[in-house]
Amino acid sequence: MSQVPSIIHKTMLRETVEIILPDGSVYSGPRNTPVSEFLRLLPEWSDPQIVGAIVNNELRELTYPISVDSKVNPLSMSTPDGARIYRRSLTFLLVAAFEALFPDAYLEVDHSVSSGGYFCSVSGFSPLTQEILDKLTEKMYSMVSADIPFEKRIVPKSEAIELFTQNGYYDKVRLLKNRQKDTLVLYKLGNYQDYLHGYMVPSTGYLKLFGLTLLGDGFVIMYPRRHAPTDLLPMPEYPKLLRTFIQYGAWLSRLGIENVGALNDAISEGRIREIILVSEALHEQKIADIARQVAARSKTARIVLIAGPSSSGKTTFSKRLSVQLLSQGYSPFALEMDNYFVDREETPTDENGDYDYESLNALDIARLERDLLGLISGEEVHLPRYDFRTGKSGPGDAIRLQNDQLILLEGIHGLNPNLLPNVPGETTFRLYVSCLTQLNLDRHNRISTTDTRLLRRIVRDQRERGYSALDTISRWESVRRGEKRHIFPFQENADEVFNSALVYELSALRRMVEPLLRQVPFGTPEFIEAKRLLTFLEWFLPIDASLIPDNSIEREFLGESILKDFKLWKDNR
Repeated sequence: MSQVPSIIHKTMLRETVEIILPDGSVYSGPRNTPVSEFLRLLPEWSDPQIVGAIVNNELRELTYPISVDSKVNPLSMSTPDGARIYRRSLTFLLVAAFEALFPDAYLEVDHSVSSGGYFCSVSGFSPLTQEILDKLTEKMYSMVSADIPFEKRIVPKSEAIELFTQNGYYDKVRLLKNRQKDTLVLYKLGNYQDYLHGYMVPSTGYLKLFGLTLLGDGFVIMYPRRHAPTDLLPMPEYPKLLRTFIQYGAWLSRLGIENVGALNDAISEGRIREIILVSEALHEQKIADIARQVAARSKTARIVLIAGPSSSGKTTFSKRLSVQLLSQGYSPFALEMDNYFVDREETPTDENGDYDYESLNALDIARLERDLLGLISGEEVHLPRYDFRTGKSGPGDAIRLQNDQLILLEGIHGLNPNLLPNVPGETTFRLYVSCLTQLNLDRHNRISTTDTRLLRRIVRDQRERGYSALDTISRWESVRRGEKRHIFPFQENADEVFNSALVYELSALRRMVEPLLRQVPFGTPEFIEAKRLLTFLEWFLPIDASLIPDNSIEREFLGESILKDFKLWKDNR
């Protein structure tokens, strides 16, 4: 048998490497060249700005050296990971500039603003003025113009603790005390050193787009949103949400848990049962207060509309509100908005041609209005029932309400003024429910309310629907897109806001969600998100979920809620 000459042969290591981009184009350069040097050759390098990359299925900074031939997917500010890199780096720039100008003052990054920004509280000024803010803005822009590199190094945990102790960052010291890893990634900008939870841009020159605006006793640092990565959106007024954040901050102070380090201390010292009980009592106190407000307006406001984003705990909140109303002598009637879907063939489609069930036009608004007005007028109303299997609306129950009965109507469009355009405003009481987390890792590392809701949903989806973490993460971007269109623009229309966040919940979720996240396969886009969430959860000491009361909002996600099968029953024939 004749041998076929082999085209495989031993050779020397090439001095160059290649990167392959998603469109199939190939670029070659010297081995160990930072990925940024390849990507800056692209026409889209700065439109919008590329700030990171996925290299061989792993998220990387632009300083990452390409040592082998690699598949590379550039990440601009219009992508979720790119947006996080930009915002995180901008926060570092803000803190470094603030520390340089005002070493005796105190800055804390508190919560996000829907138009694109973080609210920052400050102390050490009497009061904070526009002149001070202008000085800070000028300092930040001067640092951007200087294009100062973010210097990265990995240090022993003990060295980081010593550094933060010397600088008086005791919240960071407290957080690191329970850190399981022996090392920490620090970044340096000028004379300022800190860690932030995740990757950074290479230098300050990437951070050209931001703005600072006074708000109350603090200010908002504005950044571009993903859907408009080259613009700063106008900042809307949000007094109701701001008041809710401030109230939650006061709750945290009352609990003595103002950051994750304090929470971990409470867990390690055996005080978590007390923290859980007081947290739940504060929730119940707020729900009872809302019930009193609803009751006070019940003569005119017979329709209670409840709206909020995914995994905010609306279902459990609605049931606990019903219990409170029952205790005050009111008999609510729960009306399901899902039964008012139009027939499937009449459902509007989205930009991808898929049925858009989150669109307001997916509902038969005219019939909903007619039925609501009939019910509060004491008429017998034949309600519809939507069959999700066939996609058809059919006849449901015939209902007649008593004169003092309230209607609870839960749905994402509850705050949209176009939901009930012909129903008089005085007949409705509008409630907004959301998980407005204000507990942060430390003064500069905030916790995203979106991350908390996603972790809640991963656990619930697996238990109730059999979805994997990959399934839930893959759908999350679509869910978020619907929230931004149909819920967040109308938050301030609420008569009252309920914050469903619980200070201990990420410690409770950790044990249940970590195994689910570890099942996300490497090589999928969802793996990168799962890895980020797993790294984030490492900051929390876990707690035993059996400590959580069976009527808690958290039980809606963890399971074993006493309210799962709770139904309001009344003979309304």
